[in-house]
Amino acid sequence: MGTEISEPLIIDKESIYGGGIESEHVPEWKDQITMRGLVVSALLGTLFCIITHKLNLTVGIIPSLNVGAGLLGFFFVKSWTGFLTKLGFRVTPFTKQENTVIQTCVVACYGLAFSGGFGSYMIAMDERTYQLIGADYPGNRAEDIKNPGLGWMTGFLIVVSFLGLFSLTPLRKVMILDYKLTYPSGTATAMLINSFHTHSGAELAGKQVKCLGKYLSISFVWSCFKWFFSGIGDSCGFDNFPSFGLTLFKNTFYFDFSPTYVGCGLICPHIVNCSVLLGAIISWGFLWPFISAHAGDWYPSGLESNNFKGLYGYKVFIAIALILGDGLYNLIKIVYITAKEMCKKSPQQSKLPIVGEVIDNETSKGLAEQRKRDEIFLKDRIPAWFAASGYVALAAISTATIPIIFPPLKWYLVLVSYIIAPALAFCNSYGTGLTDWNLSSTYGKIGLFIIASLVGSDGGVMAGLAACGVMMSIVSTAADLMQDFKTGYLTLSSAKSMFVSQLLGTTMGCVIAPLTFWMFWTAFEVGSPDGPYKAPYAVIFREMAILGVEGFSELPKHCLALCAGFFVGAVLVNLLRDVTPKKISQFIPIPMAMAVPFYIGAYFAVDMFVGTVILYVWERINQKDAEDYAGAIASGLICGDGIWTIPSAILSIMRINPPICMYFGPSLSS
Repeated sequence: MGTEISEPLIIDKESIYGGGIESEHVPEWKDQITMRGLVVSALLGTLFCIITHKLNLTVGIIPSLNVGAGLLGFFFVKSWTGFLTKLGFRVTPFTKQENTVIQTCVVACYGLAFSGGFGSYMIAMDERTYQLIGADYPGNRAEDIKNPGLGWMTGFLIVVSFLGLFSLTPLRKVMILDYKLTYPSGTATAMLINSFHTHSGAELAGKQVKCLGKYLSISFVWSCFKWFFSGIGDSCGFDNFPSFGLTLFKNTFYFDFSPTYVGCGLICPHIVNCSVLLGAIISWGFLWPFISAHAGDWYPSGLESNNFKGLYGYKVFIAIALILGDGLYNLIKIVYITAKEMCKKSPQQSKLPIVGEVIDNETSKGLAEQRKRDEIFLKDRIPAWFAASGYVALAAISTATIPIIFPPLKWYLVLVSYIIAPALAFCNSYGTGLTDWNLSSTYGKIGLFIIASLVGSDGGVMAGLAACGVMMSIVSTAADLMQDFKTGYLTLSSAKSMFVSQLLGTTMGCVIAPLTFWMFWTAFEVGSPDGPYKAPYAVIFREMAILGVEGFSELPKHCLALCAGFFVGAVLVNLLRDVTPKKISQFIPIPMAMAVPFYIGAYFAVDMFVGTVILYVWERINQKDAEDYAGAIASGLICGDGIWTIPSAILSIMRINPPICMYFGPSLSS
């Protein structure tokens, strides 16, 4: 369950710790946060925000970029210090603690590009999404519109994004030292950073950086090359290459030569990529053609492609059913696991019989290392009164401010959200520590439905979407902070430096995330169903809010029955994954991943499957090289394509169009 942690990155324990970490010098917490580190964090945060926005606005699947953040942070600072040393300047050594701070800052920054809702609840409020659903659609009111604006988006992030950092800080000792939660991603990142700062690890890191740079360049050049053939409109270029013939192309089955999605396929687990492809085959291969054959009976024929009374309604609501079925099942499961594990941590554990054993040198060294980690982790305390007063003060400011930004969300609803949020943040953080699953979007959807139904038809849509943002921000940042505390614990980084770096990274994200989104918003037709940035979750989240207010009355024929079937199917598939042995369950698909192509198409599933096939073959040929370099290649492909977005957006803003339209169609008979 969760991410399996092994030790391929730790090559030589003695070379990593020298005489042991118990004798290692650890810088003061203030020295772990440097100006060069913050500059690098801001640069990488900007890049990763762009990548996250691009993925959010296209497929909605965000792979973990923690490895890329740690690797690129190591590369930039090492290159800078090496350059200054060659010039004869004296530079402060680059430590693993500083590397950890950079990684923490970057993750906190680009995390807001996801939890900020730029591809989901926030953009679901805009006029384009309102028009896409239709002005005559029941519950879709013109009054429930708030178009993106730099001012209010930045202000909203500032008042909601910091509360999660203060909500669970007093419990860091309980979560990390007492419960000894794994936090698999945090542990894996710590192992990676520890390995970088050794002789053998630095050598491997150097090779990984070269590999990342090579594929970043290839990806950037290829994206630039593709642009020249993409013409005007959305039917030109390699993005519309009918790889498997025109018949399958009409059903969105084609390879669109996207480095980003191939990179996602390399970095996501095989089961995720296969689940996405299976979802594409079920929906676009069988279900949509079957429903289309009943046009005129199940729904009126001749409707526009984005009319919710037609095929489009089936696509959106069945995707919602799968997402909710998977999310609610896992939420109940996490709550159950949390309660069960907490019961095990009862005082009875202190009465366990003591087994006499001979403590050898290795065991003694391990105990000394653990004592050192505990000592560093507890040395720089964050007072409970500081965290509590910070949460109360921020909650008061937020309770007064959010109703000004979103008038339908009354102050008392915001206050109730902040009263129950720490308990939900604890559940999410504990579950993340056990399983590596961050269910912040599920908590957000629950808040959306509850608030939308409480407020009712007069403003319920806007209130529900705003409440979703409040809940998502708190539970997501709380889990991220605890994950980083685990990384800091294992890299001997101060808890105080971790907390401060999270604050700094979140501050960067409150500015960088809206600015980078604004670049997409002004340069492209974000949310257009025929454009490159369809923003699939915008329609889904607005429909969820309308559903919370209006119910199921306007769904097309048999849509509700199909939704119920897929909802139950998602629950049963998850149940099957949990009750079967691992050798079988590892081949059972994940409903949440299957849901994404139901709405937006099969093309990206083909790209991701190509990535996973490449990785599978590579693992069979050379397992060690695949482990060492797959993440670097994936990060390079994703980053290169992400960097090209900047000049592409500038060209679009300047109204400079690609010179060639490469179009594929059926041959004309003579």
